Amino acid sequence: MLLTPDNKLKKLIVIGDRVLIKPLQPNDKTSTGLYLPPGVQEKEKVQQGYVIKTGPGYAIPMPVENESWKSEEEQVKYVPLQAKEGDLAIFLLSGATEVIYEGDKYFIVPQGAILMLEREEDL
Repeated sequence: MLLTPDNKLKKLIVIGDRVLIKPLQPNDKTSTGLYLPPGVQEKEKVQQGYVIKTGPGYAIPMPVENESWKSEEEQVKYVPLQAKEGDLAIFLLSGATEVIYEGDKYFIVPQGAILMLEREEDL
């Protein structure tokens, strides 16, 4: 399969209450015009980026019943996440795991580490 920017993330499956976030490029200067080296920006405690993919949510175990006609997929239900693809997320960096996939930097963030979401109404 040829990987393009549009389909390179399709084979990734995010697990549970986690969210895959593509970080925004930090500004290299402050509001007063002071230029910051990249190392300073990366040490910030709060980051922001766009939600690329989300997991199914928090698993709720179903009562065990021996009903052979039910498929295995019906044994677990999920409480969906608040984060949706396309949201701008502001999250705690301490709760995030940085990953490099196909040469791009992403963060895998549990929903509990997301502080705020900004969502366009038409999404």
